[in-house]
Amino acid sequence: MKEEPYIAISCTFYDQLLALASTKEKCKLIYKSEGKEYSCEGKIIDVFTQKKEEYLLLENSLKIRLDRIISVNNKPYSNLSSSCGTT
Repeated sequence: MKEEPYIAISCTFYDQLLALASTKEKCKLIYKSEGKEYSCEGKIIDVFTQKKEEYLLLENSLKIRLDRIISVNNKPYSNLSSSCGTT
């Protein structure tokens, strides 16, 4: 299956993920991958950019592309704000 192009997330959502990473709070994430939805829990240990795509890394080494996230801590994410963009 071909990977879809990255869609930049909103600055607000990015900032929320950075805040969760800095507080080392355990969080519940729901995300999509290859047409399926997955759920996981853990602490975000890093938020980073790789090849112009943004990711988060959980303490269990799971890497999730940020535009694949559906909700964090039962709060749905929708990309209605302007994006921060990556260059």
